[in-house]
Amino acid sequence: FVVDSNFFIQAHRSVYPLDVVPSFWNKIKELAANGTIISLDKVKDEIYKNDDELKAWCTENLPPDFFEKSAPLISAYRRVIIWAMSKKEQYHQRALDEFLAADEADAWLIAYCLEHNITLITHERSSPNSRKKIKIPDACISFKVDYMDTIAMFRVLKEVF
Repeated sequence: FVVDSNFFIQAHRSVYPLDVVPSFWNKIKELAANGTIISLDKVKDEIYKNDDELKAWCTENLPPDFFEKSAPLISAYRRVIIWAMSKKEQYHQRALDEFLAADEADAWLIAYCLEHNITLITHERSSPNSRKKIKIPDACISFKVDYMDTIAMFRVLKEVF
């Protein structure tokens, strides 16, 4: 599984705060250590832009190779970008600009899943009629990339804690 930044951010900020649900974070540490979950350098950049408890936890608990480099994905990334640009009639320019920004993780995550035939973990929900934001699930659907949220992943893995 490859995880989106909201996997960490939402857990930390609202659902599983570090100080309240340490068992969740211990499970994440375990899944990262055994290679069940990984992420990308673009996600790391999104998380690490805030100098907070989440950044500290990631720095101390995730393996050095957890955040894989996105550069080798350029061919798959190009496919995702071409797809997004073909949606100019649907999305506002601001939505396209955000999705197409090279420092944004979303398109890179989808590219990684395309390249590696892996499931993407995100908390975003499909919104096929949206004009304001390209949602990860809608791009995944177009590319036949599997996606699910954190709880669905735990169920697939039969993880309890």
